[in-house]
Amino acid sequence: MNELLERALSLTDLNDVVDVISDGLKKPVIVESDHFFLLAYNSYYVNHFDYANQQTIFSKKCPLNIFERFVETGIIDQLKTNDRPFRIEEMKDIGLNRRVVVQAKYKDSIMGYIWVQEMNNHLTEEELDFLFDISFHVGKLIHKKNKLKQHKAEEIECFFRKVINNEFTNEKELKWEAVELDIVLPSIFCVMVVNAIHADEELIEELKETIRSYLNLKDNTSHVLVYRTNIVIIVGCYSFKYSPVTASLQIVENLLTNFDVKRYSNIYIGIGNEYQPILSLHRSYKEALEVVTITEELRTQENLPYEYNKIGVLRYLDVIYEKNVRTNYTNKNIRILKEKDRESQTELVKTLEYYLVNNCKLKPTAEQMFIHPNTLNYRMKQITELTTIDFNDFNQKCQLYLDLMVSKRKDR
Repeated sequence: MNELLERALSLTDLNDVVDVISDGLKKPVIVESDHFFLLAYNSYYVNHFDYANQQTIFSKKCPLNIFERFVETGIIDQLKTNDRPFRIEEMKDIGLNRRVVVQAKYKDSIMGYIWVQEMNNHLTEEELDFLFDISFHVGKLIHKKNKLKQHKAEEIECFFRKVINNEFTNEKELKWEAVELDIVLPSIFCVMVVNAIHADEELIEELKETIRSYLNLKDNTSHVLVYRTNIVIIVGCYSFKYSPVTASLQIVENLLTNFDVKRYSNIYIGIGNEYQPILSLHRSYKEALEVVTITEELRTQENLPYEYNKIGVLRYLDVIYEKNVRTNYTNKNIRILKEKDRESQTELVKTLEYYLVNNCKLKPTAEQMFIHPNTLNYRMKQITELTTIDFNDFNQKCQLYLDLMVSKRKDR
C-alpha cells in the first residue's frame, strides 16, 4: 500500500486522488464536504454504486432521508468525533450497502468525508491504515478547493455590488465582466433586501445560511451578498415562465417557518419589481430598499406588503408627514382613541388599523387579531361611540388609514 499512498500523495487534483483510491482498493469511493455536498467520486466498476451512492451523485449531495437516518442512528455524531476510519453496516431500506468512512481533515478542521463502499470483502487493516493516511491529503485538497471557491464567491459579490450601485456604464461592459467570472445572468430578476440592523450577529449569519441553503435547492442564477446592514438577494430565473417575485415570497415564507415571531420582529424585508435588462438591477434594489425604509420607520412589517408594487400610497408618507407638521394637523379621532387606549389599556387604535386593512370586514379582522367576533363587535361599537368616523365614507377611510400610518412614523 506504500506505493499506492506515494502515488496518491503526489497528485494535486481531488478527482485524480479519488480515482487512485478507488482503483487501488477496487471499490466505489465518494468524497463529500463537511456539509455533505458531493465533491468527487469514482468506482472500479460503474454498476457497483449502491442506490444511496446513485442518489448522492444524482442530487450532488447526501439525500435527506439518508442524512436523517444517520442522525437517528448516531452516525453523524461519530463522523464528528471519530478520528479513525469506522464501518457502517448495511441499511437495505434506504439502499445503503456496508461502507467505511473517515474524516478528511486539514490541521484540526474537518473538511469532508471519504466513503468507501465495501462490496463483498471488508477492507483489510492495511487498507484502513492507507485510507487514514491519505485522508489528510484529501482534507488539504478540499481546503485548497474551498479557498479558491471563497475567492470566486468574493469576486461574484463584488460584481453584483457594482451592478446594484449602477457602476457599469453600459450592458456590454457588464456582460463582458459576467462572462469573465463565469456568471450565468438571469433572464428575469428582482432584488430582495432583508434588513437585520437590530439583529445580533448570530441571527444574521443564520439568516444568510438559511437563505443560501434554500436558494441552492431552487435556482443557481440567484445570489446572496451582504451590503452594509442588508442581506441582498438577487433572485433570478432562467425562463420568463417563472416569477422572481413569487420566488422571493417563497423565501419569506421559508424564513417565517424557520424563525419565531420574537426573533423575526428584528427583520424588515422589501422586494423590488421584476425586470429583464440586467442594468435595471439597481432600480429593483432601490425599490426593495424603499420598502425596507418604510417598514423600519413604522417599526413593523405587520399589515404591510413586502412587494414594492403593492406598497401604494405608503411611499408618500414622508411628504404627508411634512405637510402635517407644517399645517399642525392631527386626526382628532385617532387622538381620542389613543387617549382611551392609554387610560383603559384597550387596543382600539390597533383594532381600527386591522379593520381598515381588512377592508372593514369583521370576520377576517377577528381572525387576524385572534379575537372572538363578539370582542371585535364590542371594540367597533366603542370606536363608533367615541369618534365621528363614518365607515361608509371611502375618502374618510383612506384619510384615516394614512393618518394612522403617519402617526406610527411620528411616534417612533
